[in-house]
Amino acid sequence: MAAENFIAANWPAPGTIVAGCTTRTGGVSEGPYESLNIGGHVGDDPAAVVENRRRLVATCELPNEPCWLNQVHGTDVVIEPGKGDDGDAALTRETGVVCTVMIADCLPVLICSDDGQEIAAAHAGWRGLAAGVLESTIAAFNAAPGQLFAWLGPAISQSAFEVGDEVRDAFVGLDKDASASFLPNDNGRWQADLFGLARQRLEMAGIGSISGGGLCTYSNPERFFSYRRDGQCGRMAAFICRLT
Repeated sequence: MAAENFIAANWPAPGTIVAGCTTRTGGVSEGPYESLNIGGHVGDDPAAVVENRRRLVATCELPNEPCWLNQVHGTDVVIEPGKGDDGDAALTRETGVVCTVMIADCLPVLICSDDGQEIAAAHAGWRGLAAGVLESTIAAFNAAPGQLFAWLGPAISQSAFEVGDEVRDAFVGLDKDASASFLPNDNGRWQADLFGLARQRLEMAGIGSISGGGLCTYSNPERFFSYRRDGQCGRMAAFICRLT
């Protein structure tokens, strides 16, 4: 896939791992879904979504169709995913299985073991992140947390992510150090740092190698879909696959 249409994960994963995240460019969808919408549940022309997914597989040279989840902002991890499983994370120990999550502001987190034998993709919006989706994903690995690498894909940045007290309380109630990821604003609310919250949770779980983060979906409409910015919009796909 052309460089402008795809963000390759820049992390120390083995060479047998292909991983990254699409952008909104390079597809055939029109209107608010322009152009590489991967989501089949957002109101786009189904034929356009099929073609966009075909382009993802072909241009990124994926060995198989990604395993699409029905994401519910929860913490369930699907082991050896098929198609249409309910959950917000997927893990495989098989070659050729493409673990995938769809995003349009929520944070995608890709994880692999240092030997490349286990891989996972997790969907971490604030609800799932607070509830422990990353901890659940890490616990599903046979490898110890210290043997895992994590990569953070694009998500809404702190400057664009205004939240209320209930969101801050959900994190600070579990760990007072999470307060560092919330800045007060002039509206009596908070600006939340999803990247910072995810890094904190990953580090507390024992992962020392954390890459990526910082690309804002909200502030770059030419490159990314953003649900908070646009409401009706497409979805990007973050994916990871073990080739051999």
